Amino acid sequence: MEQPWIHKAKTDSIFILLPSFLVVAMVFLFQNQLKVIEEHYSFYTWLFLIVFIDVAHVYATLFKTYFVASEFKKRRKLLIGLPIICFVIGMLLFSFGSAVFWSILAYIAVFHFIRQQYGFMRLYARNEPKKWAWIDNLIIYTATIYPMLFWFLSPTRKFNWFVANEFFQFENPFLLEILAWIYGGILLFYILRTIYLTLKTKSFNIPKNAIILGTILSWYFGIVYFNNDLVFTLLNVVSHGIPYIALIYLSEIEKKPTSDLGWMHFLKNFQGVFIFLFILVIMAFSEEYLWEFMVWNEQFSGKKQDFSNWYFIIVPLLTVPQFTHYLLDGFIWKTKR
Repeated sequence: MEQPWIHKAKTDSIFILLPSFLVVAMVFLFQNQLKVIEEHYSFYTWLFLIVFIDVAHVYATLFKTYFVASEFKKRRKLLIGLPIICFVIGMLLFSFGSAVFWSILAYIAVFHFIRQQYGFMRLYARNEPKKWAWIDNLIIYTATIYPMLFWFLSPTRKFNWFVANEFFQFENPFLLEILAWIYGGILLFYILRTIYLTLKTKSFNIPKNAIILGTILSWYFGIVYFNNDLVFTLLNVVSHGIPYIALIYLSEIEKKPTSDLGWMHFLKNFQGVFIFLFILVIMAFSEEYLWEFMVWNEQFSGKKQDFSNWYFIIVPLLTVPQFTHYLLDGFIWKTKR
């Protein structure tokens, strides 16, 4: 069958599909080395994983929205109003306390991460009959929701999304066992159905099944199998951030005619890729530096400044980019096709 690549087989495989498999392999092959890195090089893991990938991927959205004149004109009210709404909601949530604020934001982030995997899966299944789409939906939601339910029902996890105790948790081994059987049953059903359809139709959707398998592996091993903060961050951040950054560049810059890119036309070459990434890194580092200087005070040494009296404004304001990214993604990727 003709494979439904978003860009090309090579670029899709390397930058969208491979990250999940590569990180899972690294986790299994270099467990001892990862322990050393976690204990002695936490600043560099924070810089590379959190700043250069996680925070940077948030700003990649700009290259599909605010930086595109035609897109901004088409969605002017949404693009202007949504950040303001996010700021106001953030201040309202923070008025109930920082615990409430981070908890709500964590649940929204989880939903966003789940929906991104669904979105990639739907892109790669766009040429398949819609009547069976519910089966693909079932497997992608099972691959992401079960690990999160395992997290909620297992209060012994040694990692968090944003801050400690952000999720409502209670230990229930019996319910966990039932969910595990359901999870295994759905995975088995999908495997058998895929084998049957492959033999029957003599066709196999490589990218769709790769994104599903990568999601299963990264979410299961990152949350359920391993109970380690660095492993969770690696699998969570790399398999989410890198494919998104690649999708933005490949579909919104490289694939578009130069005449449609406006000022971004100079990004459409080999050197332009590095300029694109450099812009993301500078934006991400600038934001994260403000977080460190005003709120966290964890990564940089030196005299600490106390801005706690202004947290009710500072924290909601600094979360506007990621909060907007979470919500905006629900609009900008929808298409009648």
